[in-house]
Amino acid sequence: MKLDIEKLYETYGPMVLRRCRGLLKDEDRALDAMQEVFLKLVENSRQLKADYPSSLLYTMATNICLNKIRDEGRNREVTGDDWLLVIASYDDTEKRLMTSETLDMIFTPMLPSTRDIAVFYFIDGMTLQEVADTVGLSLSGVRKRLRKLKEYAHQLQEAGNEIL
Repeated sequence: MKLDIEKLYETYGPMVLRRCRGLLKDEDRALDAMQEVFLKLVENSRQLKADYPSSLLYTMATNICLNKIRDEGRNREVTGDDWLLVIASYDDTEKRLMTSETLDMIFTPMLPSTRDIAVFYFIDGMTLQEVADTVGLSLSGVRKRLRKLKEYAHQLQEAGNEIL
């Protein structure tokens, strides 16, 4: 299946730009990062599948922005507002692996787009309606997914699983 880059740009460009703005906190850098996301998409279009384009583009935007922050942060002093820099530059493989395993434990039984919904709502601060519009679900569908996710995480916590 060939990727329709133009359609992906029209559909998901605003989401990618929002993510880049949220991470980089600078309009020009965010626009550059968004362009880089779609450039990499063009460069790698033969190897990529568009099964979950919002997840793919969101992940690409996050990685590109975190790499920019990491590269720029190596020569800067970390201040209280640079929490993202600390996360992006974190080299403790064991801590990252534990966090990744915990998130996998939480999201594995969920539908694949539930992770996107959670990130849009809890991390990006999108409204429920914005999340619904982005992922193509109804408002009640988004609420239901978030409710199931919270219930499952609570069950894991009560069962003694440490949630980071």
